[in-house]
Amino acid sequence: MAGKFSFHLRAADPRCRLPAKVIIGQRETETAAHVLLKLLGYLLLHRERLQIEPPLHDDNIPYLPDLVQFDYTLRAALWVECGECGVDKLDRLAVKVPEAELWVFKRSPAEAEHLLRLMARHELRRGRYRVVGFDAAMFAELEALLRPRNEVFWVVGTLDPPNLQLDFNGLWFDAPFRLWRF
Repeated sequence: MAGKFSFHLRAADPRCRLPAKVIIGQRETETAAHVLLKLLGYLLLHRERLQIEPPLHDDNIPYLPDLVQFDYTLRAALWVECGECGVDKLDRLAVKVPEAELWVFKRSPAEAEHLLRLMARHELRRGRYRVVGFDAAMFAELEALLRPRNEVFWVVGTLDPPNLQLDFNGLWFDAPFRLWRF
C-alpha cells in the first residue's frame, strides 16, 4: 500500500445506512484521483453488502474490482471499475460476471466519452455498461481537498437526473455529472 485515506461519513438522510467510517487503501500504482473515484462510487451506489476491493471467491475471475456487491451465493451482483480500465477487461467482465451490473467511473465527461468511443470501436456488448463522468472542475477541487483524514457529509446522490450534493472537508459541492448507458 502506498497510503490510506479515512473518510468519516455522515448522511443528511437518517434512512441512509452509510457506515460511520470508510478506509480506502491506495496502492503504489493508484493515484489520489482513483481513491476519490472509489469514494464517490461507494456513495452514489451505496447499498447493502457493497464492499471496497474485497477478495473474490471465484478463481475464474482474474480481476480485482474497485467496488463490488455479492449476492447471497457470493457471485458479483454489482462490479465497479474506477479510473483507468481497458476495453479488453470490460469485455471479459461481461462474460465472467454475466449477472452483474457493470459500472465505470471517470474523472471527467471527456475521459468517459473517450472510453465509450473505444468500447464502440471494439464492439463491446450493448446494454451491459453504465459509465459515469464527473464534472472535471468539481473533481479537481475535491482532489485538492483530499487529506489522509477526511470529513464527508453526504446529502444526496441521484442517477436520474445525475446529480450529487456533499460537503467534503468543509467545502460544499452541488454538481451534476454525466451518465451513459452502453
